[in-house]
Amino acid sequence: MKEGNDDAGTKRIEGLSEDRTISSRERARKQLSDEVETFLAQGGVIDEVDPDVSGDPPRKPQPKYGSRPI
Repeated sequence: MKEGNDDAGTKRIEGLSEDRTISSRERARKQLSDEVETFLAQGGVIDEVDPDVSGDPPRKPQPKYGSRPI
């Protein structure tokens, strides 16, 4: 997608309307499917991750008592 300015000086993104068509979504799904098939054919493995697993490590609790100004 390309960004540009229209006559009013506001930003517009070219190709945005094309990204929303059914045919473009079908092309994206087909491309993803082909890439997954190629990955699996080369010996790749897809691991399922439990929904409660997060990539962020747990953070240390931050004390908030008295953090407001008087």
